[in-house]
Amino acid sequence: MEEKLHKRKCKPCEGGVAPLIPEKSAELLKELDPSWMLIDGGRILATTYTFKDFVETINFVNKIAVVAEEEGHHPDLTISYNTLSIELMTHAIGGLSENDFILAAKIDELKK
Repeated sequence: MEEKLHKRKCKPCEGGVAPLIPEKSAELLKELDPSWMLIDGGRILATTYTFKDFVETINFVNKIAVVAEEEGHHPDLTISYNTLSIELMTHAIGGLSENDFILAAKIDELKK
């Protein structure tokens, strides 16, 4: 059995590889919290969280920042008071890689 996504480590991606095929993305999506979805024709992995207030939102963003730095893979974050939108994509390949799903799973772990 393969190791759970949140236990894996992101691997450097400098391009030169194809984005995940839609079937693989759909398979990996099943391992994440149901709030995650594929958008932009399956090129982006996205979710939105709502918090009690701005401070709670920023505290969660700071937790994500630590994990993102550890993994060397950084999400696009949009903050609007108590709402945080997260988008993941491997820009070097113009679509999704396993790294995006690994980081999403690690973000899921922060919410527990």
